Amino acid sequence: MEVAANCSLRVKRPLLDPRFEGYKLSLEPLPCYQLELDAAVAEVKLRDDQYTLEHMHAFGMYNYLHCDSWYQDSVYYIDNLGRIMNLTVMLDTALGKPLEVFRLPTDLTAYDNRLCASIHFTSSTWVTLSDGTGRLYLIATGERGNSASEKWEIMFNEELGDPFIIIHSISLLKAEEHSVATLLLRIEKEELDMKGSGFFVSLEWVTISRKNKDNKKYEITKRDILRGKSVPHYAAIEPDGNGLMIVSYKSFTFVPVGQDVEEKKDEDMSDKIKEPLYYWQQTEEDLTVTIRLPEESTKEDIQVQFLPDHVNIVLKGQRFLEGKLYSSVDHESSTWIIKENSLEISLIKKNEGLTWPELVVGDKQGEFIRDSAQCAAIAERLMHLTSEQLNPDPDKGKPPCNAQELEECDIFFEESSSLCRFDGSTLKTTHVVNLGSNQYLFSVIVDPKEMPCFCLRHDVDALLWQPHSSKQDEMWEHIATFNALGYVQASKRDKKFFACAPNYSYAALCECLRRVFIYRQPTPMSTVLYNRKEGRQVGQVAKQQVASLETNDPIVGFQATNERLFVLTTRNLFLIKVKTEN
Repeated sequence: MEVAANCSLRVKRPLLDPRFEGYKLSLEPLPCYQLELDAAVAEVKLRDDQYTLEHMHAFGMYNYLHCDSWYQDSVYYIDNLGRIMNLTVMLDTALGKPLEVFRLPTDLTAYDNRLCASIHFTSSTWVTLSDGTGRLYLIATGERGNSASEKWEIMFNEELGDPFIIIHSISLLKAEEHSVATLLLRIEKEELDMKGSGFFVSLEWVTISRKNKDNKKYEITKRDILRGKSVPHYAAIEPDGNGLMIVSYKSFTFVPVGQDVEEKKDEDMSDKIKEPLYYWQQTEEDLTVTIRLPEESTKEDIQVQFLPDHVNIVLKGQRFLEGKLYSSVDHESSTWIIKENSLEISLIKKNEGLTWPELVVGDKQGEFIRDSAQCAAIAERLMHLTSEQLNPDPDKGKPPCNAQELEECDIFFEESSSLCRFDGSTLKTTHVVNLGSNQYLFSVIVDPKEMPCFCLRHDVDALLWQPHSSKQDEMWEHIATFNALGYVQASKRDKKFFACAPNYSYAALCECLRRVFIYRQPTPMSTVLYNRKEGRQVGQVAKQQVASLETNDPIVGFQATNERLFVLTTRNLFLIKVKTEN
């Protein structure tokens, strides 16, 4: 059995700035343009049965504004008339209304259990689309951005079961065969799961292919399903279609299609095996073992043999428990009786006061039941190691750590996330990176031909990582750093969306209502500035800018390009011109 390689992310030290002093608030005005929409955005509210944190992460915080990474400054949204609307900006002062490029064939208002419609720009000429009802569309668009050749035409559409959202897709051309691989996300109910919320996250990897140029028909050629217990922060298919990378809080595993029933049988069997064969208790002088007997058992069906350091129990001619005891017992004084359809065995310890960690050496079939009086005695013995006071005596020796010295933004509530790479053919995990406290922040497409980059918090900074599936020795490359941004964003309690420019010139985040914060990379100063404390000259300054939108509607979409920020509310689309200086 192959074992996944444990990897680590290698930080490029030259991209870090240990002398970064912080962001200076700039009051320079940011040009902001507002467009009123003809119809409201097709926002889908969470239903009463979508109450978990995973539903909120996947659908409640969904970004309804989609950026076409193949064509700069071109954004799309879907309105409640079922139209896909596009705004492509050439000049800020000559903004037109968003234009309809495609209309969904289905009447979305007829569906009660639908999700938000989702769209992904697969290549410069292909788009994958979900209407939120469980139907997947593959659309040939022609060269987008060129009105003469742009025409959206459905090449494939099929019902794929429960509603889903699209989170990534790629286009592949191998030996005259064109195919599109797409990643669909669902949150499904597990009726048999009695632990936790009963929901699980399903990622379906679907490949749609056309065998040759003459045959225009596209059909599904491959379907694989991964299961997990948390919505992935990041999930993307590699450009060559040979693998998949996922950043998630809880791990994902492939489920063999068609073997779900067998898997459930195996789980049921394992649950039966886990039920203890016997229960045992102990005091300082003796041990008591209780075994539930089959119905209508008699004294003749039971054989119990005691030896000084061995026990052998036979029920109805079958060996039930046999093995070496943890310590010696007085076998002549040990007894057994039948009591209320149970066999009760009393073993007298030779070494009084010795606590046994197990009854039979190496046996895991029993369950130890601890007495409440024993628990109280153990707690009393360990009392000197604990204190009810936070910092009882800071002057005595070395002062203990005081958790109150940590700021709120230094505390991670999530457990450790991991980055996993899955092989597309074997469906096994090949590489694992434990991210520890490197909190996931956001993802961005820097080069549309490559996988999306993901940004992680490292100490106070935010580091941008570009996955390279073809490079085994450097599968994840550190390409940019946003100084102190990991620390800064943690203090924004109302943040909703996070993004950065594809050329890393700035990062931006928006709150649920109205406010947008922009953090620019350090730029050289035209005037001479000095650090007051150190007296040295400051060559460059990083600026923070704040934009406040003139609306009370909640923000439902947010995208960043090198030139502009696009902010979508249910009724308006705002453009913030970010590139106002060289």
